[in-house]
Amino acid sequence: MSEIDLSNIKTIDDLDVNGKRVLVRADLNVPIEDGEVADDTRIKRVLPTISKLKQGGAKVILMSHLGRPKGERSPETSLRPVAERVEKLLNGGPVLFLDDCVGPDVEKGLETLATGDVAVLENLRYHKGEESNDLGFARQLAALGDIYVDDAFSSAHRAHASVEAIAHLMPAYAGKLMMAEISALRTALADPERPVMAIVGGAKVSTKIDVLKNLATRVDVLVVGGGMANTLLNAQGVNVGNSLYEPDFVETVKDVLASAKRAGCEIFLPVDEVVAKELAPGTEWAVCDVNAIPSDMMVLDQGPKSIERLKARLGEMRTLLWNGPLGAFEVAPFGKGTLALAEESGRLSKEGKLISIAGGGDTVRALNMVGATPDFTYVSTAGGAFLEWLAGRQLPAVIALASGQVNAKHEAVAAG
Repeated sequence: MSEIDLSNIKTIDDLDVNGKRVLVRADLNVPIEDGEVADDTRIKRVLPTISKLKQGGAKVILMSHLGRPKGERSPETSLRPVAERVEKLLNGGPVLFLDDCVGPDVEKGLETLATGDVAVLENLRYHKGEESNDLGFARQLAALGDIYVDDAFSSAHRAHASVEAIAHLMPAYAGKLMMAEISALRTALADPERPVMAIVGGAKVSTKIDVLKNLATRVDVLVVGGGMANTLLNAQGVNVGNSLYEPDFVETVKDVLASAKRAGCEIFLPVDEVVAKELAPGTEWAVCDVNAIPSDMMVLDQGPKSIERLKARLGEMRTLLWNGPLGAFEVAPFGKGTLALAEESGRLSKEGKLISIAGGGDTVRALNMVGATPDFTYVSTAGGAFLEWLAGRQLPAVIALASGQVNAKHEAVAAG
């Protein structure tokens, strides 16, 4: 991220939008069940941007993808139910829904918008040009507005037409959610209050190896949990029994351990484990020392000594960055470690002792389960983009916002 000057990103804070058509790329990719929105968390997160633009007299045009339709229309991937939920949440007049996102009919429909009105366009991914970052498709989108606002950090890692190409075709700004996500991650990694602890969990180390590599050189304590920890333990000579681990990544993990040691980063692994013969509700389980895992047992959670040790170390931290559970928390009783960590992190945050940033579906679910979400400093709704940032990769949408209208090829297309 060091190559990008994030201070170049323009925001909507002091932007004059009165009478302007403002194209807002939001992430309205929410679960739809029986034709209705099942979880409107992502919609609620973009409301501050929508409200500010409405109050400023803008004609707000929302665009998003939903699911993976691969260029084909289907009732299951239509944004119509989303438009209906946006209307309910705004509670301030009707929201216009248009059954496409580009073309003459869409342009004609948007002509009916007055200042302060809101429209929702149909699924961007009904057009293959969206995912191919097609400049022609981006140009069609740009024709619908005067100003572009990106408020979809969770899509920032995709070089798609509505998040990358379009930002070079018209005045581009970051929305409130986009800036909140960037600010939170900068707080944790760019200029954090130290000491910093990062907790990275999940099943497979292969999916997060670049995250581990990057964090091992940037944080003070790196906690590894879930099945990922088994691969690290195995790399240190521990027999993990019948547990999930990735032998093909043991040598790679050894490089991460060496890198962490050179950087002065402490790798924090469990000292005892909760084990069972199978991952199933009601199965018999036991607690054993990490060096005494039975050959026919699998590790499914961190043990009580490990949790108390982790909580004590967490109490010495000033900043926490958390992505991924410590165990198979979705099946009782193997969620005790994850949920205990969620409660303790929330308590320390609420007391002002910890700056806490969390992201990832399982992590957010754990926080919700114990009611700790409101206590965290920031909880990200992004998935892939959150991980890409943790891995130290540059995100196409963020690069586009920071660089401004400087791409000659894009500008040539815009000019026709």
